[in-house]
Amino acid sequence: MSAEALQIGPDSGTRRISSTTIGILLTTVVLVTGWVLPLRDYITPRSGLGYWLGIIGGSLMILLLIYPLRKRVRAFAFLGSARIWFQIHMILGVAGPLAILYHCTYRMGATNSNVALWSMIVVASSGLIGRYLYSRIHFGLYGSRANLDEIHFQASKIRLEGTGAGRLLPGFAERLDEAEKSIFFNLPLVPKAASALLLWLWAGMSIRLFVRRSLNKAAEQSKAIAGQKHKLLLAAQRYADARLAAARRVAEFQSCEKLFGLWHVLHLPLFGMLLVAGIIHVFAVNLY
Repeated sequence: MSAEALQIGPDSGTRRISSTTIGILLTTVVLVTGWVLPLRDYITPRSGLGYWLGIIGGSLMILLLIYPLRKRVRAFAFLGSARIWFQIHMILGVAGPLAILYHCTYRMGATNSNVALWSMIVVASSGLIGRYLYSRIHFGLYGSRANLDEIHFQASKIRLEGTGAGRLLPGFAERLDEAEKSIFFNLPLVPKAASALLLWLWAGMSIRLFVRRSLNKAAEQSKAIAGQKHKLLLAAQRYADARLAAARRVAEFQSCEKLFGLWHVLHLPLFGMLLVAGIIHVFAVNLY
């Protein structure tokens, strides 16, 4: 029995924080800060900083139109690559609503203001959903479109990487196979993409618990394993996470592809509704 059996790559214990994770953390901090602070004591929507936050937020929302124009109209090719504008589109889609929320100090106002605010919230939420669906059917932020054959190939490749795991942790391979299969189960009344996510979370927790218990038991019987316990734990978890993540991608791919097609049909009309509501709000504020 060798402690090398689970060492899958030299960087088993290293984890990198992605730019998406950093963006989510920063957005959360800004959102919570605006909610907690008494913004009304410092900002008023009709003048000063509050007024300009409304102008900036509205302008950023209008700039969101550049990406679909760049993507569909050849005449806009001079603006740069669609890939860059896709990234800018996502940043603007977060920064614009944040500026608007600070502009209105997280409070409801007149009817036209409320319609514009809730239109923005619907469109921003739609954008977040679209970003999630996009990530499930593409490789990378703006990569080539995934397909089931590619995903199956990646999953089988990951399985081959961990063929030595069973020699160190008896029952590990079988447990992982069962956890993998459980992800494909359809929960009653739950969409496939959502059920795959829930079952993936549950499978991950159960496998981590099994690995931890098995290594603790093995460490009691072998000093060599006890000395490498932390590294082996990280390597086993990394391998299990990769396997389960690949299974989840296969399980939810077809569902997400259909939902993304439907989202594409709905997102632009929702944005049009926001644009109309925003224009009415601007005119109402300045005329009355």
